Amino acid sequence: MIRTLQPGQRCEVWIASVTGHSETLYATDHILLEAPNWTMDGSALILNGDGKLWRLDASTAKLTQIPLSGIPALNNDHVLAPGGEGIFLSANDGHIYRGLLEGGPATRITDDDGCFHFLHGVSPDGKELAYVGIEAGDFTQPGRLMTIASDGGAAARVDARPLDVGSGHCDGPEYSPDGKWLYLNTESFTTAPGHAQLARIRVDGSNFEQLLDSETVDWFPHLSRDGSHATYLRFPSGTVGHPADVPVAVVLVSTEDWTVPLHTWPLFGGQGTLNVNSWSPDSTHFAFVAYPLADSTKD
Repeated sequence: MIRTLQPGQRCEVWIASVTGHSETLYATDHILLEAPNWTMDGSALILNGDGKLWRLDASTAKLTQIPLSGIPALNNDHVLAPGGEGIFLSANDGHIYRGLLEGGPATRITDDDGCFHFLHGVSPDGKELAYVGIEAGDFTQPGRLMTIASDGGAAARVDARPLDVGSGHCDGPEYSPDGKWLYLNTESFTTAPGHAQLARIRVDGSNFEQLLDSETVDWFPHLSRDGSHATYLRFPSGTVGHPADVPVAVVLVSTEDWTVPLHTWPLFGGQGTLNVNSWSPDSTHFAFVAYPLADSTKD
């Protein structure tokens, strides 16, 4: 489950602004980095790569490993604790852990309940986590929207489905800045294979709303910390799941109107590009990752 670069492939960490400007912060052909989080002080990005956690300095572009212990190899689902010193992490054993950004021992949060746990959101008060549960690690089964106290305990399911279609796979649940909503992508609005669409649901399971009705396959809505903008990852029509190494686009919208892109960034990527919230603390910039091959270009 640890991804590596293909021959001739490069990993590029990009910084983009709400004005549409973008530039490469870091590029390497040695390690496949994924899923940037922006630290609360704005000084660095936190990414996973080679099963480990990394800090990428935003001013010097220096990459350093964060020395965590007591945790298996990491995947690309991690979110920062609201206090700014801690981080919640998903590992390849299917469990969620908590560690410190300075490193040290990590603590497991989830129990052996017959599910894999893929973390995506932490509530603004830091007391609750939102994740996707997949029964017995069977990836042919749809992911379910779950919540759990950030210090562990019993998990609760949030029934994210419209009454007229039924329940399809969901992914990427993330709390709104006010803590009242969970934003996610879901296949519940269609019977077509794949075709994930963006939605939100109140944390109590009420008011399930589709945010955007599109012909593309849309994943991972991420709200800026002031709630004014959002990014998401757009896959081509007909895409099943969120695969790696395909032509995709990072899309910026105003949360007042999800139907009108303010800017788009076409790139070669997918898995790892925008799995978690990557907004800067001042809500003016965000990060994403591209994985161009020798014969691919970024527009």
